[in-house]
Amino acid sequence: MEQAEFEQRLLKVARGLERADLVLKGGKVFNSFTGEWETADVAVCGGVIAGIGSYKGAEEYNMAGKFLTPGFLDAHMHIESTMLAPRELARLLLLNGVTGIFADPHEIANVLGTEGLQWMLDETEDMPLDVFFMLPSCVPATNMETSGAVLEAEDLQPFLRHPRVLGLGEMMNYPGVLAGDESVYKKLALVRGGICDGHGPGVSGNDLNAYLAAGVTSDHEATKWQEGLEKIRRGCYLMLREASGAHNLLELLECVTPLNSRRCCLATDDRHLDELVTQGSINYMVEIGVTHGYPVEMLLQMATLNTAERFRLYNRGALAPGYLADINVFTNLQDFTPQFVFKNGKKVVQNGKLLWESEPYLKPAATGTDIKDLDSSRLKIAAEPDKKIKVIRVVPEQILTELATETPLCINGEAVSDTSRDILKLAVFERHHATGNVGLGFVQGLHLKRGAVASTVAHDSHNLIVAGTNDADMLTAAAALRKEGGGIAVAVDGEIKAILSLPFAGLMCGEKIEAVNRKIKQLYYWTGELGVPEGQNIFMALSFLALPVIPHLRLTDKGLTDVDKFTLTSLWA
Repeated sequence: MEQAEFEQRLLKVARGLERADLVLKGGKVFNSFTGEWETADVAVCGGVIAGIGSYKGAEEYNMAGKFLTPGFLDAHMHIESTMLAPRELARLLLLNGVTGIFADPHEIANVLGTEGLQWMLDETEDMPLDVFFMLPSCVPATNMETSGAVLEAEDLQPFLRHPRVLGLGEMMNYPGVLAGDESVYKKLALVRGGICDGHGPGVSGNDLNAYLAAGVTSDHEATKWQEGLEKIRRGCYLMLREASGAHNLLELLECVTPLNSRRCCLATDDRHLDELVTQGSINYMVEIGVTHGYPVEMLLQMATLNTAERFRLYNRGALAPGYLADINVFTNLQDFTPQFVFKNGKKVVQNGKLLWESEPYLKPAATGTDIKDLDSSRLKIAAEPDKKIKVIRVVPEQILTELATETPLCINGEAVSDTSRDILKLAVFERHHATGNVGLGFVQGLHLKRGAVASTVAHDSHNLIVAGTNDADMLTAAAALRKEGGGIAVAVDGEIKAILSLPFAGLMCGEKIEAVNRKIKQLYYWTGELGVPEGQNIFMALSFLALPVIPHLRLTDKGLTDVDKFTLTSLWA
């Protein structure tokens, strides 16, 4: 049907002169603009909502007693963090009522560069899930690590022509913004007057003014309500985050009021598959808020219209004439797992069953794993008499770390792990260019009593990171991941006890949800056997220990990093 012909038919359906393609009859319809509930029919014509009122349709569903909302939108997330290929992730998100996501593919871009960006765009075509992308602004995030690629403004510019690329992704190099770094400002210039996501943990006062004046218009890194409120007051869209390693939702909801809530969105950022399966996505965040007494209408606006408007998509996020017919149907307002999901007017979920199927991927991505010299000499840390070590201390439930100073356990002239104080050796092996770089340090708070854990999911450059109680098991785990092309592994007594292969850039795999989730459970079983408390996500914690843009202390392949000073630092205090 030609566009003009469709528009004429849409008008007739809206006026009630022709039957709609689909009518959802008599449900309680959420109005995203006013926060009201209206008992009405929703009429759909050609994937678009024709009207709210009283209608007849070629296909009709009785929605009496049910609650209809727009499809949920995730304001900021990383597909790679789920460890699923995009098309397999779409299956899971649709079951949770998520019909659109705004993804930053800087994980795969740090490994594969523009090849990774193009792969993401290709893999997300022709799905009943809208996948919009924000171009990665910081590849690499800093010069204190080795990434697989370097993306400058000229590398990103061609991608802005793609209809699903909306702007510039999280600007993690906030020191570069504040210092007026030329390469940073060339990237900001690509979207001047457009959309640029922020990443400014703890940025406040005049520094926040400067960061926002440079063109940043959102932030998802606030961890305290005071920080969130300041960012809203300065014109920022605040993205309230509930990730696997950063549980910030309830803290930040304390700064949300009826007068400022329309500047707030919901985001999952980095959420692991097992939690998506057992808890959910944006729908889980709405449930948390409702359980703690926050108005469901405010939360639903944050999950729908606010996000659509933040990204200047004015035909999504509401059940209203001319908007896309992306509709969730719920049986109550406590459990937000939808009974039905309609995408562009087509039913894709019915009674918890997905009606759309796809192979997990269209084509595999490259691995990007090439590690040089995995031998015991690379892990040796010679003791320095009478000196203390700087230790990365994990902050529970957060991706922030603290700097601790400890006297090392020394055996035969070497500083080694000390499980009695929960101090483990930590190593980061460069895996993109076979440089042979390895950074060495110590971490406290992983609670591993025996063995070692390793992963090629290590934000943001995604080198191979391994922590362990002894060098032999650390090498065993690292060698296994080199052989697999990437993944996550648990080793003890010289044996691999559990492994999840992630051959796509060392970040994702091409298996079905169920198979991947089984392997994740095996990984958790073995870390539990080795001392990690139940409920602690050691792999998420491990994955952020190499990220040198989150305070305060990190480890990259180039060495220990003082994030506050934005410089490499000595292991020895």
